[in-house]
Amino acid sequence: MRAEIGVKTSQGRLLGRYENLRSVWIEADRLGFHSGWLFDHLFELPLLGPSREPCLEAWTVLSALSRETKQLKLGVTCLCVTYRSPAMLAKMSSTLDVISGGRFELGIGAGWAEIEHENYGIPFGKPRERVQRLEEAVTIVKKMWTEDSASFQGKYYTVNGAVCEPKPVQKPRPPIWIGGGGEKLTLRAVAKLADGCNFIALSPDEYNHKIAVLAKHCDSIGRKLSDVRKSWQGPVIIARSSAEVKNKMERAVRSGDIRGDDIEGHSITGTPEQCVQRIGEYVDLGVDRFMLSFPESATDLSGIRLVGEQVLPRFK
Repeated sequence: MRAEIGVKTSQGRLLGRYENLRSVWIEADRLGFHSGWLFDHLFELPLLGPSREPCLEAWTVLSALSRETKQLKLGVTCLCVTYRSPAMLAKMSSTLDVISGGRFELGIGAGWAEIEHENYGIPFGKPRERVQRLEEAVTIVKKMWTEDSASFQGKYYTVNGAVCEPKPVQKPRPPIWIGGGGEKLTLRAVAKLADGCNFIALSPDEYNHKIAVLAKHCDSIGRKLSDVRKSWQGPVIIARSSAEVKNKMERAVRSGDIRGDDIEGHSITGTPEQCVQRIGEYVDLGVDRFMLSFPESATDLSGIRLVGEQVLPRFK
């Protein structure tokens, strides 16, 4: 079995200190992980409302981390389309691809954290509007990455002869991943526009269902499901013994780093061999990329090291 296994970190809580975040990414790069990912939130845990916890802005940090690493592909799992204009997003991402030597990948979505929009004075909109904005934004980014002078007239965004130089290093362009599981709108946008789809912490049964829905959208526009790459994003709790795994799970729940309900169903947990088996279940469903978060990584790199040394080699 082959799969690309990356590391996903937040920029909040303990990892809100750049030094901690830097150490995790440098270690992941050394161990041979495929990619490194951040989140696009303006404060920590938006489901709970505004927070004064440190939370570093994604693009700024990603630019810094691109110079700290040598091999990792770089991205933000789901950039919120409403936070930046598409033309500026195209320019920023092209610049980062140049800085990193062709390692940038664009993860983008329609956005969901209404409280962040309210706090920062950013219009939120209904789901259909946000997905339409997403589709227009991806179209503009593609055009600016590949055309000498890009023009587009949409309902929400317009560019007139927009120039994006230098172009991205990757040809014909960097990959685009659309995140989200909305079955009527988001997965239709994936089928129309994305190179890959990113689902968050789904059980194998849930994942299989989403893939079936995506397949129908692909069929409706004459696209092969196999042309769309599939990723799984979620937490991993790994240790050398079952007893240590249990202790780590309990600590993660107490600290609020992971939800207590059905951890095993929506996470990858266990000894290295158990984690290999679990990842293999998703690979059998068509997943070819994993974005793994390690709840303890701010203070303990043992989980990342264990995956790097005993799990990664099984999927190369």
